[in-house]
Amino acid sequence: MAKDFDPQRLDVRRFAEEGAELAADDPLTRYPRLLAETSGAGAERHVRWKARGEMHNANHVQPEIWVHLAADATLPLICQRCLTPVDVPLDVDRSFRFVADEATAAAEDDEAEEDLLALSRSFNLAELVEDELLMETPVAPRHEVCPQPVKMTAVDPAFEAAGAEKENPFAVLGRLKTGGKG
Repeated sequence: MAKDFDPQRLDVRRFAEEGAELAADDPLTRYPRLLAETSGAGAERHVRWKARGEMHNANHVQPEIWVHLAADATLPLICQRCLTPVDVPLDVDRSFRFVADEATAAAEDDEAEEDLLALSRSFNLAELVEDELLMETPVAPRHEVCPQPVKMTAVDPAFEAAGAEKENPFAVLGRLKTGGKG
């Protein structure tokens, strides 16, 4: 059954009607936006995902079309504290309900607890996987405990010495005003 479904151009309704499943263990290079987060360091890594289609109220006039998605990857990012690489695990486990079009999704979005997407006969499931993993990526990745001590001060002795050697500019102006030498 899964042979009939292409994750790049998925007929979502048929996928759900058949209760089909798709799964992959793709190289990270297939997901250029995720790879960009690693600054190119994660080319050998993989993205694993599974998707399952499901119909709710199949005999109803307007059945609900669902896709359940689970995905995970571990990205080598840069720790924002010590500036060394840190492996950041990303996990997604979400369900999406598909509605007739974008307008319906926008209208129902405020009241719906689930994520809503517009129904399509050529839905890009791989792009959804990438979007969801990107949303799980932390803004400022950090080690729990950095492997090297982090310098928490920024003291430059040369800067301090240069500031001490300069004379106050107002004192110079005061001497000039009273006729003294500057």
